[in-house]
Amino acid sequence: MSNPNVDALNDVTKTLIDSQKGYQKVTEVADENHALRAKFQTLAAERGELITAFQTRVREYGGEPVTDGGAAGSVHRAWTDFTSLFSSDEKAALEAVDDGEEYLAERAESKLKEKDLDTSTVELLQRAHASAKHGEKFADVRT
Repeated sequence: MSNPNVDALNDVTKTLIDSQKGYQKVTEVADENHALRAKFQTLAAERGELITAFQTRVREYGGEPVTDGGAAGSVHRAWTDFTSLFSSDEKAALEAVDDGEEYLAERAESKLKEKDLDTSTVELLQRAHASAKHGEKFADVRT
């Protein structure tokens, strides 16, 4: 029998991993002096902390945490578009960030609606949701 907490946390962890990889990738392609590079590094680090917290909680529930992203479908394409666009079209790249953050927020929000989740799982999902909304707001302000 599966644990709904482990399932919810692992599902969102995949998207967090995709997000972190996307931010890390863009910091690699961004000019060292680019104004947004530091913000993307901060967001990548924030996602890394969330991933660790999610994986730790899954282990506490006796589950096996996911270690790879979902890298299939629209999230992967959005990050691929983002990293390829960044150097030539900042506005389009920020729109891709907005799309990715919106997707993460929706994943977390959908899991928050599930029943039988422990308080600690709900708190982590709320943190992921807030982080995504923060990233989305950051992208919106600049587009």
